[in-house]
Amino acid sequence: MTKKIAVAVLHGIGDQKEDFSDIFSEELTKRFSQNLKPYLPAPEAELVIQPVYWGSVFNGRENEMWEKLSKAAELDFAKLRHFVIHFFGDAIAYQPSANHNPNYIKVHEVYAKGLQKLSKKAGLDAPLFVIGHSLGTVITSNYFYDLQYIPDRVPEKVQENMGDTPLERGNTLTGFFSLGSPLALWSLRYADFDVPINVPSPNLKKYYPSLSGRWINMYDKDDVFGYPLKPLNDAYDKAVASDVEINSGNLISSWSPLSHMHYFTTNDLINQIGDDLANTWKQINLKSS
Repeated sequence: MTKKIAVAVLHGIGDQKEDFSDIFSEELTKRFSQNLKPYLPAPEAELVIQPVYWGSVFNGRENEMWEKLSKAAELDFAKLRHFVIHFFGDAIAYQPSANHNPNYIKVHEVYAKGLQKLSKKAGLDAPLFVIGHSLGTVITSNYFYDLQYIPDRVPEKVQENMGDTPLERGNTLTGFFSLGSPLALWSLRYADFDVPINVPSPNLKKYYPSLSGRWINMYDKDDVFGYPLKPLNDAYDKAVASDVEINSGNLISSWSPLSHMHYFTTNDLINQIGDDLANTWKQINLKSS
């Protein structure tokens, strides 16, 4: 029996929908399958993708707030204001605090539920990859930081949604693809740009001794929210395998800040990630490769 590859996908800030990753997941599965057609009759079954729709925590309240504000006053640039509320509202509401911001906990509850579903579908110890966009990269960093550095302080409500499987505990974290990440900006909250998570997990070798993992950070130079991470400090330089500059978006959006919204539709990105996932499958399932 083969070992499947588990992938969690997190969206970024903004008015996101529950189906945010449908097209991306379909295209990623196609690329993954192309690599494995010589080995399997149905390679698409070897990739299990689970979207983590954390926007459900904020969207309702943000829409309610906008409705109240827009009715109370005639505001110019209505569409832009609505965009700003969703775009920055997520980041402001999610901010962790010493007293355990309930929004932070709710978002991590959603994350835990997503990993639990992934564990059941892909396997309790399946190699775990995370693909996060925008604020989703910050949420991922915080989530695995808590598991790796302060597991005894993971909020009780999060633990209630977390099983004791290697995947759910982050022990099989193999790869992290951060897309358009504002982690560089987020790290300004800390004296020395914070401490990065370990990718792969320090415990991965217990399950896959020969498997190597890495953190790839992808950004578009026109994206004002996404930045390289290796220059932050020595710790990030060691933690991140590479900062990869890509061209996100189409002819209209790729040269502007709008590029931030198009990582999930960028073919070069999809191809690189799909190839990496397929190579990992080969490493653990084909002894001769």
